Amino acid sequence: MIKVGITGGIGSGKTIISRLFAMMGIPVFNADYEAKSLVAANNTIRLQLISVFGTDIYLPNHTINRKKFASIIFNNEFLLKQANEIIHPVVQASFHGWSEKQVAPFVLYEAAILFESGHYREMNYNILVLAEGKVRIRRVMQRDQSSEEQVRRRMANQWADEKKIELTNFIINNNERDMVIPQVLEIYKKINTDG
Repeated sequence: MIKVGITGGIGSGKTIISRLFAMMGIPVFNADYEAKSLVAANNTIRLQLISVFGTDIYLPNHTINRKKFASIIFNNEFLLKQANEIIHPVVQASFHGWSEKQVAPFVLYEAAILFESGHYREMNYNILVLAEGKVRIRRVMQRDQSSEEQVRRRMANQWADEKKIELTNFIINNNERDMVIPQVLEIYKKINTDG
């Protein structure tokens, strides 16, 4: 199975682009969604997170206290790294099991920290979705009801686009000027031809 990573900075629109691929029959594994699901359902992850962050990181119904967890990890690089080291190996194992069951020309692995985590190395190709910083900030503020400062803090935890560009195979400009569908179709054709 050809594995294609897709990423972009927060607010770049990578999920919208992934949906376009899904409409063309490409299965999409959303690593961030899977991580949230596993944090709630996987007992091993839960126990490890409690050992690092304390029992009050989870609510009485065993779901993670998202606000508290986010406020801790997005303000402390060391703790963010620890959380990722607990969660991401389980997400990766889930992805590999899932991808083996798919029947399609290729699968997409959508992840916010594809490059930062090193998982881009496991992909046959990587797609980077780009958008200007001010556009991304506006989108996230509207989507998450966040302040500009909160968005900028989250952006600071991701690599700069320039660093990601060096490691990517394809770029999609989602800057509200260029049409994205032709860009998606071009990449779809290229992967199908090369694969």
